[in-house]
Amino acid sequence: MDMRWNLDVLYTSFEAPELKQDWEKLSAAIEELQKWAKQNLQSQADAVEKMEAYITKLTSILQTQSRLYGFAELTASVDAKNEKALQLVERIQDQAVELVEPGVLFQKWLGGLEQLDMLIAKSPLLETHRYFLTETVEKSKYLLSEKEEIILAKMKNTGSNAWAKLQEMLTSTLLVEITVDGEQKQLPLPVVRNMAFEKDPELRKKAYEAELAAYKKIEESSAASLNGIKGEVITITKLRGYESALDKTLQDSRMDKETLDAMLTAMRESLPAFHKYYRAKAKLLGHENGLPFYDMFAPVGEADMRFTYQEARDFIVKHFGSFSEKLAQYAARAFDNRWIDAETREGKRGGAFCYNLHVVKESRIMSNFTGSYNDVSTLAHELGHGYHGECLVGEAFLNSDYPMPIAETASIFCETIIAKAALEQASEEEAFAILENDLSGAGQVIVDIYSRYLFESELFKRREDGSLSVNELKAIMLQAQKDAYGDGLDHEVLHPYMWVCKPHYYYGDYNFYNFPYAFGLLFAKGLYAEYRKRGQSFVQQYDELLAVTGKKKIADVAAIMDVDVRSVDFWRGSLQLIAEDIDHFVSLAASRR
Repeated sequence: MDMRWNLDVLYTSFEAPELKQDWEKLSAAIEELQKWAKQNLQSQADAVEKMEAYITKLTSILQTQSRLYGFAELTASVDAKNEKALQLVERIQDQAVELVEPGVLFQKWLGGLEQLDMLIAKSPLLETHRYFLTETVEKSKYLLSEKEEIILAKMKNTGSNAWAKLQEMLTSTLLVEITVDGEQKQLPLPVVRNMAFEKDPELRKKAYEAELAAYKKIEESSAASLNGIKGEVITITKLRGYESALDKTLQDSRMDKETLDAMLTAMRESLPAFHKYYRAKAKLLGHENGLPFYDMFAPVGEADMRFTYQEARDFIVKHFGSFSEKLAQYAARAFDNRWIDAETREGKRGGAFCYNLHVVKESRIMSNFTGSYNDVSTLAHELGHGYHGECLVGEAFLNSDYPMPIAETASIFCETIIAKAALEQASEEEAFAILENDLSGAGQVIVDIYSRYLFESELFKRREDGSLSVNELKAIMLQAQKDAYGDGLDHEVLHPYMWVCKPHYYYGDYNFYNFPYAFGLLFAKGLYAEYRKRGQSFVQQYDELLAVTGKKKIADVAAIMDVDVRSVDFWRGSLQLIAEDIDHFVSLAASRR
């Protein structure tokens, strides 16, 4: 099977006449919107018609923009030095600033309308976009003047956006020097990081040491990038009147502090259970002082589960079918129509992501597939994101953008389907390996995510007083890992550079991109438990839940399934499912020593 994606549904090349036509169309449409906003948003007369006109014009612009940006960004993600892709990304980011003025004019005009609910009820188009309009009004209180908004948008392109590009270039092009099978090699960072899943313990340790050594080449540049981005975030959030970067993230996430606190409380309570899991795994691998970081992802048991790309495809499609035929068909289309770029190669971004392309009713998935069961699980995760997009194709474009916490629900639900279904047909050795892999993933999303939340909280606190040095950043990361992992890990062998390799810290518009993963895991676990109780009657309601995630607050989305996300007990219930798996693992591990 071809392991590189096909982007022809967007454009066949950067020289394609369709791309040029869309660029010209976009430029003209933005200019037309600017003129329209200045002429029409001075009075409240004909308010219904004006709201309809703005939504129609904005939707057309954003659809064209998303097609252009998607093509450029996806190309750059697998070819970091592609100059045409990078140039188009920059041109679109620069041009997007021109949407700021009409956006601010509309937001302020909309905020001044009286009886908005009654006006919306007069139009089917406005009724479809009710949430978009009411949320726009809610956010209007954080707006600055039109001139200030334009200046900020322009400065971001030479500020946080530029720093983020630098960091992506540094990690995408970093070559790690490592000796493999007696041969000195220079390998891309994602390839070396993936060695953490290898069966050979010496190779895992060697890869970890080589990875840490390689970061020394880019640590100062990465620290400068991180300081630049977080400094900008602090400045802008204060100017807008938010209490903090976390406050802004929660509002952007359509989530309240009560929900976050309830979830964090349950997560903290669950840490001892995870520490027990890490200690059991450490003893299984011959470590007495907790698990060294380089063995965190070590495969256990004699089952060395390896998959070709074709086998991974068949495995995922088959088991997705155990949940729903619609999900299985989506996954089959993604593999067979080359929506996935799974090949590891130099210049390609590390990790994995899914990019939903609502404008063409498709998605694109990037991963770095090396054949491990973890890679199969990762593909299932990203296909879950894609399926979420599939459930939104019937929604209006402006209703297709959902907040970060709910974004991880479908992906982790799909991971769970794969793990549970695979367990049912696995041998005893394979079942043990799958159980451990599932717990390892849960540990990343609960324990490691908690360490990242602690790290970012402390980073923002200290950045208020000035830039942080490389040594300070490393010290904060180590302390966060000690606080989260406790005696589960060997404190002499941690990972002080996790702030370099995780791209989420470098998103100027998305801070605290950590707790949403925990929300997604625990919400998905709770939903999966509900599915086990209700069977096929659950499936249609699940699809309906995914379809409304772009037009409701998180608590209201959860209420569709009768879930109260502000209750600590809900989160405890999901974590209890994991705790039971941990107890099972610990007893199995003890019998193997």
